[in-house]
Order: sequence, then structure tokens, then C-alpha cells
Amino acid sequence: MATQAAPRDDAQETPEAVVVRFAGDSGDGMQLTGGQFTLSTALAGNDLATFPDFPAEIRAPQGTLFGVSAFQINFGSRQINTAGDAPDVLVAMNPAALKVNIASLKPGGLVIADTGAFTKRNLEKAKYEANPLEDGSLAKYDLLAFDISERTIEAVKPFGLGNKDALRSKNMWTLGLALWMFDRPRDPIHQWLRDKFKRKPEIADANIAALDAGHAYGETAELAGPLKQLAMPPVESAPGLYRTITGAEAVSLGLVAGAQLAELPMFFGGYPITPASAILHHLARLKEFGVTTFQAEDEIAAICAAIGASYAGSLGVTSSSGPGIALKTEAMGLAIMTELPLVVVNSQRGGPSTGLPTKTEQSDLYQAVYGRNGDAPMPVIAARSPGDAFECAIEACRIAVKYMTPVMLLTDGYIANAAEPWKVPDPASYDPFPAKFMETKPGGDDAELLPYARDEKGARPWIKPGTPGLMHRIGGIEKAAGTGHIDYAPDNHQAMTDQRREKVSGVEVPDQEVCRGNTSGKLAVVGWGSTYGPIHQAVGRAIAKGCDVAHIHVRNIWPLPANLGDLLRGYDHVLVPEMNTGQFKTVLRDQFLIDAQPLTKTSGQPFAIAELEAEIAKFFDDIPGNEGGQVAVNDDQLPSPETN
Repeated sequence: MATQAAPRDDAQETPEAVVVRFAGDSGDGMQLTGGQFTLSTALAGNDLATFPDFPAEIRAPQGTLFGVSAFQINFGSRQINTAGDAPDVLVAMNPAALKVNIASLKPGGLVIADTGAFTKRNLEKAKYEANPLEDGSLAKYDLLAFDISERTIEAVKPFGLGNKDALRSKNMWTLGLALWMFDRPRDPIHQWLRDKFKRKPEIADANIAALDAGHAYGETAELAGPLKQLAMPPVESAPGLYRTITGAEAVSLGLVAGAQLAELPMFFGGYPITPASAILHHLARLKEFGVTTFQAEDEIAAICAAIGASYAGSLGVTSSSGPGIALKTEAMGLAIMTELPLVVVNSQRGGPSTGLPTKTEQSDLYQAVYGRNGDAPMPVIAARSPGDAFECAIEACRIAVKYMTPVMLLTDGYIANAAEPWKVPDPASYDPFPAKFMETKPGGDDAELLPYARDEKGARPWIKPGTPGLMHRIGGIEKAAGTGHIDYAPDNHQAMTDQRREKVSGVEVPDQEVCRGNTSGKLAVVGWGSTYGPIHQAVGRAIAKGCDVAHIHVRNIWPLPANLGDLLRGYDHVLVPEMNTGQFKTVLRDQFLIDAQPLTKTSGQPFAIAELEAEIAKFFDDIPGNEGGQVAVNDDQLPSPETN
């Protein structure tokens, strides 16, 4: 066993939050390990946020830099908004995992490495000329290196597994050590393994043995300074029923809740694509709630089937990521022209084209707001976190049904895959918005049917096909205002274009609020989507230093809140951080003629808090401690000021 240990103060206080990253080959089970550690952390009552980060390749060559899969979790005894900037602990299962992730580890952090995987061949695959566990290159970190592979093989030997099969359990050995380090219960993991392998109990027993062996190693080994047990107290939280939830799960549950509140059956048409596929997987398990799921042969068929379902009287839903949304675009125009309710979920990823399938980005905003032929407006909503995706999905359903329009719900790869604790809401707290179908002809049987007559919201009536006496035309060719007859007249097209625009412009959205800070001042940091967590933390730290800065986070991307323009004009400067090249900045400039300044990032990774705090500091060089944008290495390790 090799150790390198920096001097430590054993009397130091327990930190309020810790960031741990598990990293290994894509076959090492790092996502499973992280997921189960997340479960145990949630059961311990800590707040948390996670960031699964896996390779795009279906299976890169084992041991290579391309095949590294990682799972990061930030957990603590206070409110957690992000998965953390820099890990305190890095568990590296092979040389490639160490090389890809070591730069992220904060100085003085702990590296736990499996020496059994640091073979000459694996070192060569990871482009190491010398073994980093032995050459002193990790001197600025605490290092705990021992043969996890050998200890795993020894732990499962009684179950008769060969070395190859035995090594599949080394992620459980590592998880057992991590559970000991942070005083986490093992019983829930034992039960999960028995349930997962109930048809192969010998595999369950082997994994349980590996888990317990890792835990026992932490208990019994007299290790030098680097490894200590840390008991993290639970976070204070409001009473209620809590569960961990990913963004994909939250969207799925929110869509079901929205359909229930609309008193409609739901039809979901989808096609597999990363990272949106998980929504189809979750909804397929919710059939008892009136959900029909359909995996189509392609993206176009999926959305057209959903439009057909809406025409027939169901709530049509489809989802995809950027490339699939591009394929669905013409059909979205059809839904706008026919004015049928439809929810389109876009789980954004890095683009263009295939781009970065497993990485996150916010580069589909233009596509959502402007990306259709003709004047084709539709409401756009953006979720800011996994839990918020539930509320946004309900809101998307409400707008679609109330205004007879397609609605796009934007999430991204980070939200879809990340998890956080979520307080299960009381269903009675939501106001129903039951759909209304035209069942009889207004004015009597002899009156003319007007399928494109509009109510006070600009919505046309919803008519189920086959309703006696209510036969009408519907389709993608321009229709006469009111009657729905085909009409190419210039004046009619102008009128229908205006009516569709005014309906969407008139969608009622709440006034924009300030998330943190004052309602006017020197600087407003304006975000949307998954940038919420790092912006909120960075602004909080800047306020604690005395900076006059506020955080504004926009959920309703289109139409924008009515008060947003006046609110933004109350600040001297507006900074818009985005994981794209400045798309929302352009929308704000276009709509409000304000000098919004961009802060862009397109690396496939979320913003770090330190990046944002450094940019904010540039506006406040006159404040002591901000000169040159000096910031904390890892903001999530510091106490957060209370939200104003």
C-alpha cells in the first residue's frame, strides 16, 4: 500500500459539504456505484446534487482515455445547488481515470487508486511514461493506493467466480469503502443487490461480500492520515416525503401529472436518442395512469403519431434531443398550423449534428424559439434543475391544453441525468385544468360550424373526430379564419398569421422575480435552464463580499415575462452566462434593446462556480478581495448566504 499524506489538523471541524468523484473504465460500473452511493446519501438525510459524466462511444477500448466514465456527487449538511467545482475525493479505478480527472481534484484532495489496475499495459494506454503512484507527481494530493482488484478477488473467492467475473465486483468493494468513509448504511445496498440479482442469488451474494469487505477494510486497516471516517449530519429540511429524482424521471412524472390535471389520456411517441431516451423508459412503466407509449421507427413518425393522438382527443407528447428535434421541425409546424395541443421535450446536448451525445449544452434555444419555417411561434419553457422539471412539465401541459398550441420544454443532458432530493408535492395543491371538447354546434344544428373560431385566449375549439355534426377540415394548408376551409387569400393568411402570433404572445406567464439580490443595482446575472445552481452560488458569494449583484433566472423563454424588460433596465449591467455562443443574450437584446453581455461556454461541461464568480468580480474591482477576479477554488465548500 502506498500513501502520501500532507499534514492534517485532526481537530478541524466537519465540513458542511464534500465532493466525491468515482472514475473508471466504462465497464467498471461507476454510474451504478455513484447511483447507489447517492441512494445511501439521500437516506442519510443529506442534501445532494450529482453529475454523471460518461463517454459517448458505445464501448471505447478498455483502459483508454476515451472510455473513462465518472460520477460526481456533492453532498452535505446544508443546501446544495450544484455537483461542485472540484472534488475533495477522487476514486480512480485505473490510470486513464486518474489522468482524465486529476486536474479537477482540488489541492490537498484525496486520491484513492487501485494499484492492481496500474499495470504497464494500462499505463501505456493512458499515455503515462511512468507510474504516477510512484514518481511523486501526486505530491500535492493525499494518496491512498492499494490493490483493490486483489482484495475483491479474495472477498468473492468462496463463491467460485473466476478472476474476470470476480473483478466485476470491485466497484462494490470500492462502494463499501466509500460507505465506511462517510458513515453510510449498507443495508439498503444489500437489499438492492438481492432484488437486482434475485434470479442469480450467487451473484448477489458475491457483490454483497465485496461491499462488506470494502467496508471492513475501512474499519480495520490502520491507515495513515489520508483516510478518515467522516459523519455528515443531515440537512435541515421541511417535513414531508422525499425521494431522489433525476430530471428524466421528473419530466416523466410531471407529464403524467399534467395529463391527469387535464383529465386526458396521454400518448407518448418517441425514438431512442441520448439523453432523451430515459423519458420513454420511465413513461413505459406508468401505463396504469392512462399513458400509452410508442417507440416509432424514426423521429418524424414519433411526433406525427403524437399529433394524431392529440387530434383524436389525447394529450400528445414527444421528446428528443437536438438532432431529433431538427427532424421533427416540419411536424411542429403542422401542430402550429392545426393548433393542436402537443408537448415537445428537448433534452439538449452538444451539437451540431451528432455533436457530443453524452455531454451537456444549451445550444437549442434558437431552434426552440425561431427554428421553424414560416412565422410559427410556440411557447418555450426551460427547467432549471431536476426537481423543477416536474413543475415545468405540468406547466407545459397546462399551456398546451389551455391555448391549443404545441409547447417546447427545454432540459439538457445535465438536468436529465443528474439527481437531487425532491420533496414529493401534495397532488391537491395543483389546480386542475380540464380539457374542454366541443360536443355540440354552437347556435344549433343549422348553424355553421366554425372550428377556427377563438375564445378570449385566442384558442380554437378542440373537436374529437367522429363527433356527430362536427365534421371539419384540418391540415397543414392555410385555412380561412373561422371556417377552416382552405384559403390562400393574402388577407386571410395575414389574419391567420397574426392570430397565431397573438395567441402565443398572450400566453399568461408569471412576472419575473429576482432569485437573489436586489431588484435594481449595478449588475444582474441572468440565466436560464441548468445554469441556475452555479449562478446562484456565485452571486451569493459575490453578495457576501459586498458586491451589488442579483441573480435573475428565466423559466418562460417565450413569451418572456411582461415585466422582464423593465426589471433588467434597473441594472447598470446585465451578464448572461450560457452553455452556447450567446443565444439568450441575443433574445434579450432583440426584445428589450438592452446591452446584455454574454458569458459563454461550449465545452460539454457545466459552468463551475469559480468561473462565474471570476466574471462577476470584473464588474467590482473596487471592492477589496475582488482585484483580478480572485475567487475561492470551490465555492460549494463555503457557507452560502441566505437568499434575499
